[in-house]
Amino acid sequence: MDEYIVELEKISKSFPGVKALDQVSFTLKSGEVLGLLGENGAGKSTLMKILSGVYTKDEGTMKILGKKVSHLSPVTAQRMGIATINQELHLCDHLTVAQNIFLGRELIAKGILSDKDMNAEARKILEKFEIEINPETLVGDLSVSKQQLVEIARALSIHAKILIMDEPTSALTSKEINNLFAIIKRLKAQGCGIVYISHRLEELQHIVDRVMILRDGKQITSMDFAATTLSEIISYMVGREITEKYPRVKEKVGKKIFEVKNLNAGRMVRDINLSLYEGEILGIAGLMGAGRTETTRAIFGADPKESGQIFIEGEEVKIQRPLDAIKAGLVLVPEDRAKNGLCTALSVRENIALPNLDIIASQWGVVNPKKENEIVEESVQNFDIKMAGVEARADSLSGGNQQKVIVSKWLARNSKVVMFDEPTRGIDVASKVEIYEIMNDLKRQGIGVLFVSSELPEILGISDRILVMADGKITKELDVKDATQDVILTSATKFEKKID
Repeated sequence: MDEYIVELEKISKSFPGVKALDQVSFTLKSGEVLGLLGENGAGKSTLMKILSGVYTKDEGTMKILGKKVSHLSPVTAQRMGIATINQELHLCDHLTVAQNIFLGRELIAKGILSDKDMNAEARKILEKFEIEINPETLVGDLSVSKQQLVEIARALSIHAKILIMDEPTSALTSKEINNLFAIIKRLKAQGCGIVYISHRLEELQHIVDRVMILRDGKQITSMDFAATTLSEIISYMVGREITEKYPRVKEKVGKKIFEVKNLNAGRMVRDINLSLYEGEILGIAGLMGAGRTETTRAIFGADPKESGQIFIEGEEVKIQRPLDAIKAGLVLVPEDRAKNGLCTALSVRENIALPNLDIIASQWGVVNPKKENEIVEESVQNFDIKMAGVEARADSLSGGNQQKVIVSKWLARNSKVVMFDEPTRGIDVASKVEIYEIMNDLKRQGIGVLFVSSELPEILGISDRILVMADGKITKELDVKDATQDVILTSATKFEKKID
């Protein structure tokens, strides 16, 4: 494990208004799992995009598999055995699992594409790594966690010598995570070097040999994982000690501001009843596939309802589509922020302005630039959104700052109820705390906060009241003082009896 397969020396990279990397040096050994850590915006993704050929470096030298490389393209990087599993899914919903795995490397038989051969090869890959997915299934029909596994299978299909994993477990179930860790250990034994980027620091102890920490585009330290602690790692990442990971605030509970009665929407949303009061945060816990996301989408009008009533401040509101919910003061921060929460090709200014056109435009539909600037500037200032400027594209922001843009655009219109679906997925420790503080501020303002999370410590740390879901139903309601991980998990596994 002493052979260096990647050596990057004094790598620098700048974008307009931002120095993303400043003289960063990086090494990776054969058969090593390196944890690349840092806050959102620290430079991790930029460094890995240089290694995978997506970005070109401004300065520095690169040596890969013992050869000096002046620059890489994604194609040449792939040919050299560099594969990336991205946090944001890059799949084609209208293609099958097998077609996605071999996209750009399609198998040909007698001069035409061979779905038969691709299905057979994809099945071998999936079975080899114990991924239980039919290769002929359309990717768009899969859950987010299954799509993540397809992304992983695609990367593994090229027999990578260098594998970059960017938040690979963010959407996976505990069983799928254990399976992934087994895959990592197998690849490590075969001599594959793995760069593992994750904000779920508790995972590191299971797989990581060494950690490298970036902050503000600079290399802070590199050390053996066994020689450090999680609190030390966090301190290096943020430049300070985070003493309060879950900053819950106590507020006097006021009147009921939101109620759902007898909501049904397909198999995963069955007879849902819930209430939300001023001055509280309501958490929804459950295992993957419990119906939590489906419930928020049905409430918001993104998916059709079969039956049920929704009340805001005692008045029933009819929600058939998201626009109805938005006008009623009910908004959703979705699980997949890149796909459903933002127009990533548009600027921050445009993303904040779009859902508020009815506020900033005249009765003739002409946008008032003054009103638009006021809303955008206030949103950026209130939420401390870090970016090159308001004209920066949304996809240039870190995950934590993207999440702030989504929240800020909704709160610009004085929303009454905000639903968060996995609000801290894929963001760093410090940004998580900022999201919690935003939720607490909403709570102080009397805005109803409902949030879905797969992280039990988060649910227990921020919620005032907890609903547990399993099999499309609410199986338990708990005051936080009576809640434990064991109690929640017991209720989260109360599946409907399918057979006698």
